[in-house]
Amino acid sequence: MNKITDKTTYAVSGMTCGGCVARVKAALSQFSADVKVTLEPPQAVLSAPSVDISALNTALITAGNYQLSEISNAPIIANGVSEKNSWFTTYKPLILVFAYILLVTLAAEYSAGSFELHRFMPNFMAGFFLVFSFFKMLDLAGFANSYSMYDMLAKRFSAYGYIYPFIELGLGTSYLLGYTPMLINLLTLIVMAFSSIGVILAVMNKQKIKCACLGTGFNLPMTTVTIIEDLLMAGMAAWMLI
Repeated sequence: MNKITDKTTYAVSGMTCGGCVARVKAALSQFSADVKVTLEPPQAVLSAPSVDISALNTALITAGNYQLSEISNAPIIANGVSEKNSWFTTYKPLILVFAYILLVTLAAEYSAGSFELHRFMPNFMAGFFLVFSFFKMLDLAGFANSYSMYDMLAKRFSAYGYIYPFIELGLGTSYLLGYTPMLINLLTLIVMAFSSIGVILAVMNKQKIKCACLGTGFNLPMTTVTIIEDLLMAGMAAWMLI
């Protein structure tokens, strides 16, 4: 991991209490003279660690179901100078995914001969959930691990991180088939509104963690963009319930 100072910050998944913090700190202390571990946000700061992240995670196995991950929005070092990616470069994968879904949905409206909002929204949401669930399932275990770092339910029940992509798959398929619209919109509103709570808390606490919305294939930082993404789906579902 690139470092600007002699201190390296890692996100820590799997911690739920003060005992977890103590166990993680004890496991990491053998590799650094100064280790600080916090629960909110779930992070570990090591002063000049003597080994890489792989060795640190190997040591954590003996302490419990914990794992370190690199901070996704850490500054990039180029020719000895720190610089951050532009907003567009950072969110390019997410922008392209939304653009493709929007393009296909608009094409479907064009083929129908008219634009109807109540037809456009379910089709757009079908594309959203199907595509996003696909990226999550490319690395289901990795997604579940990342998701448990900020989602309130996944923090307490790790199995929920494995189930969530299938919930999105079910919602996407239901929107595509037009199956029980009222029930599906209500479920979408509940799922996305609840999911946004963990995202909002993570952003408010300034947790520098990776957003798992597109699985583990892209380094998307957790920011207000993720909040907008979740609330957009919840808002569309709420509008269709009216």
